[in-house]
Amino acid sequence: MTRVVILAEKPSQAKAYAEAFSVQQKTKTYIQLKPDATFPDGAFITWGVGHLVELKEPHDYKPEWKRWKLEQLPIVPDRFLEKVSKGKWEQFKEVKRLFQYADVIVNAADVDREGSNIFYSILRLTGVKGKPIKRLWINSLEKDEVREGFRNLRDNDEDLRMFDEAKARQISDWMVGINASRLFTLHLQKKGFGSYLSIGRVQSPTVYLIYQRHKEIENFKPEPFYQIEGQFQSEAGAYKGLAEIKEKDKAKVQALMDKHGLKEKQEETGIVEKVDKKTKHMKSPKLHSLSTLQSVANRRWKYTPSQTLKTMQKLYEKRLVSYPRTDCNFITNSEFNYLVKNLDNYQKAMNVSFTPVSTKPNKRYVNGSKVQEHYAIIPTKTVPTQKKIEGLSREERNIYNEVMATTLAMFHGDYVYEETTIWTHVRELPFKTTGRRDVKQGWKELFPKPKKEKEPLLPNVQNGEQVGANLEIKESMTKPPKPYTEGQLINMMKTCGKLVDDEEDVEILKEVEGLGTEATRSSIIETIKMQKYIVVRKNNVYVTNKGIMLCEAIEGTLLSSPSMTAKWEAYLKKIGSGEGSKQMFIKQTNQFIDKLIQETPEAIQNVNIRDTGEEKKDWKEPIAKCPACSGQIMDRYKFYACSNYKKECTVAFPKRLAGKSLTRNMIKTLCEKGKTRVLKGFRGKKKFSTALMLDEEYKIKFDFGKQKA
Repeated sequence: MTRVVILAEKPSQAKAYAEAFSVQQKTKTYIQLKPDATFPDGAFITWGVGHLVELKEPHDYKPEWKRWKLEQLPIVPDRFLEKVSKGKWEQFKEVKRLFQYADVIVNAADVDREGSNIFYSILRLTGVKGKPIKRLWINSLEKDEVREGFRNLRDNDEDLRMFDEAKARQISDWMVGINASRLFTLHLQKKGFGSYLSIGRVQSPTVYLIYQRHKEIENFKPEPFYQIEGQFQSEAGAYKGLAEIKEKDKAKVQALMDKHGLKEKQEETGIVEKVDKKTKHMKSPKLHSLSTLQSVANRRWKYTPSQTLKTMQKLYEKRLVSYPRTDCNFITNSEFNYLVKNLDNYQKAMNVSFTPVSTKPNKRYVNGSKVQEHYAIIPTKTVPTQKKIEGLSREERNIYNEVMATTLAMFHGDYVYEETTIWTHVRELPFKTTGRRDVKQGWKELFPKPKKEKEPLLPNVQNGEQVGANLEIKESMTKPPKPYTEGQLINMMKTCGKLVDDEEDVEILKEVEGLGTEATRSSIIETIKMQKYIVVRKNNVYVTNKGIMLCEAIEGTLLSSPSMTAKWEAYLKKIGSGEGSKQMFIKQTNQFIDKLIQETPEAIQNVNIRDTGEEKKDWKEPIAKCPACSGQIMDRYKFYACSNYKKECTVAFPKRLAGKSLTRNMIKTLCEKGKTRVLKGFRGKKKFSTALMLDEEYKIKFDFGKQKA
């Protein structure tokens, strides 16, 4: 008998796997499968709950590391250890029991480096060793693909390398985050800053790129420029044209008018010298990766990148689309074949009808050599009924229709349009007019029509035709660059090589596709929003005072440079391919932090302390007189304590007690009166209310007696 235990990343994934087989038993912590051809002795599916385990916090290694002190930096444990995430002990205990029971363990977490990290971090913390490990490698939760995947489990060699890559990334991010955040915050607090900065390897250069756009807009000085515009009247209708001159100096434009004997607002006669018509074909867009889908969804419906990813995840779990966190725009022949078979059904689901131009694979979309871990986002073999589509949320319906339309478009005809250029001469001064006319909608008929009105059609003028002409020197102003939209942030992060001067760095950024990964970019944007470094108004992204302070602080350091992140990402990929070493990567991160500690005090001198609008400005203000000594109770960021704490006084109070936040006013009342009124909102097994009191050792105790009275 072979006892197989499968670990899914989360309960919804486990449920999808189980539905591909026959279920014998379901519990809160696992699903037992009946024996069948794939699992002759049955199998158990259990799951993580997001990140079931996490890296330990600094104070888990040394209690003194809980306090933020410059002299404690750098904080680097001898060995990095994990712990069970808060509130997830019961699930971990059950996973450990099943791993101990198993003869074979299957990693069925997401097929990417973070999925590998989740699985092996859990396995390592269970202490289970020496058991065969297999890897499920699929791109869809559809029943056929799940069954096929479990019949063809892979060895875990590549998976282990991906784990090393992910763990190196996680540890280095921990080191940079813990050390740099404390380093910059504490130096800025010396200058009067009343809050704290969160600094990260990827989030900080992302904020800096947004800050650079902010500076471009702020420093932009509009300048006038001049052109000659012609208003023309033909028998078939009116049209406009521009002479090929654009100058800051109006006198130069006037000189050109004078050279040709022309005056403004004077009736002239023009001659149509040339009408050039070209028929152009536009192929359908490439299949979607996550980032292209996020950009389109933001442009069309103003969905945030995070919203698009969450919606895609729901559609994936409903088995309607393939794996969402892909950076690939191609599929293999295998996927193409099932798309061809389902073409009629897809058209019915979309309520469209067209005859495919070709059902043979085209290398623009189908190229197995370009597919690595995951192929492009496409619909699965499961074609939803109209009722199922109507049952989707509006976001799910919009995103699903976009994926479906983009997939069907590769079977449709080209969009064909006619581009017309008219050259009109007035006293031998040429004016150019361009316009386009739709000839055939082709694949465009599958997509919602843009709201913008189409440009007016040009009148049908003939070579040699005389037209009425009225000329004017037109003054315009140069315009500043626009703020990024949230959708453009995704592209900016992917293509930040365009903003880098060093050619070698540009190549590295191209190779690793910029800042972050397809799976992490949306969460990075959400993080910097949550940290209040940026705000989004009407879909435009603006840097805040806090973001400006961060950028002034890190300016000139590698933390502001996409190049550093790119080089790190390039080396991480080497670890994943077996060419690099996790230990070397961590060692280099250590050296980087040492350099930062030396250089930061001087670099931070020029930072202007700004009002960030946060409530932590009163950190430095005393809360109350210490009940035990002559000191003052202060806010120490993560707890309250006496100003003489760790010298001659031990009085300290937590920020949270039994699930309730303790405010400055509560602490003040306790210190001055020794007890509070009855407070609501505490949590044990149930919610409860109680007063608080100080005991003889100045520790906070519950005072239920007051409540009963």
